[in-house]
Amino acid sequence: MRTAIYPGTFDPITVGHLDIIKRALHITDRLIVAVALDTGKEPAFDITMRTRLVKEDLVNLGKDSNRVEVKGFSGLLVNFAEETGANILIRGLRAVSDFEYEFQMACMNARLKPDIETIFLTASEDTHFISSRFVKQIARLGGDISSFVSPNVSKHLQAHFSAINQ
Repeated sequence: MRTAIYPGTFDPITVGHLDIIKRALHITDRLIVAVALDTGKEPAFDITMRTRLVKEDLVNLGKDSNRVEVKGFSGLLVNFAEETGANILIRGLRAVSDFEYEFQMACMNARLKPDIETIFLTASEDTHFISSRFVKQIARLGGDISSFVSPNVSKHLQAHFSAINQ
């Protein structure tokens, strides 16, 4: 059984993330969406909320949803992969600027755990410009994010920034 991990902060999960998840299911039997606790970023949502939002969005996958698990993790990704029996890491690439960082990360992970492979999936033409950072910025400024995230995520982001701005 091919088990892959798609790691990220998912703060918040976007339609770009969902596109990568759907496409990753074409090349793996089981997919773990790994929500990272220690990312060096300051997320809008805590790991519990981010994990919940990912789970809620994945319900829309239909029959494929039974092949996806969502788990929070802390520490080295390769250690988490080993603990869960995963031997593939899925990484999304939106732009050339993503490649250098992701390539270095893949090389480092390969050095730490040579039996774990990294597969890069390029963002689709419809989603390559979407980033969680931009989505949060647009939401913070009261813009329309409905084409970037699910209605559920949009509702939670609007509530979050509404509470902060009061």
